[in-house]
Amino acid sequence: MKHIKTLITGTGIAGLLLTTALVIADDDKYEKGEHEGSFLSRIFSKKPDVAPVKNTLYKEECGSCHFAYQPGLLPARSWKKMMGDLENHFEENAELDKETQNKLTNYLVDNAADHANYKRSIRIMNSLGKNDAPLRITETPYFIRKHDEIPKRMVKDNPKLGSFSKCAACHMNAEKGSYDDDEVRIPGVGKWDDD
Repeated sequence: MKHIKTLITGTGIAGLLLTTALVIADDDKYEKGEHEGSFLSRIFSKKPDVAPVKNTLYKEECGSCHFAYQPGLLPARSWKKMMGDLENHFEENAELDKETQNKLTNYLVDNAADHANYKRSIRIMNSLGKNDAPLRITETPYFIRKHDEIPKRMVKDNPKLGSFSKCAACHMNAEKGSYDDDEVRIPGVGKWDDD
């Protein structure tokens, strides 16, 4: 029994020393700006549900009119279809010069749900038929299933929302790519609990 206590204590001390050394080394990199976040924040933070938008051009062009939806929320075929008809973009003319349109299309297609390794992107793709190319995230079977228990009065009839398309209004960390159920706050309603 004494040997087990010694082993556990020795392992605990070794782990603590290793963690301390990694934190110090990592903090040196952090001070130099060589990576995002500290060692501890990376250990205790979870991977986002979809890849967050980091493309400045996309944020500026598309995010200036509406939430900059992550490319991982639709398949590449949807983004191609959408970007190919910007003069009829949900009853608005969102035409861009050819170079900008090509850059944005490439970004969206390269980071689309069918090219992503994030849980929500994978689930969205699994919910779609082989040739399905929805133009609205709210039309994907996965989205519909995840939101089917939310009463219409809380969203569509809610003057602070009016639509399920306003992701960031309810999902507090949507911009970071997190759509966790525990982070939902419906404007005028409060925390959403589907239990």
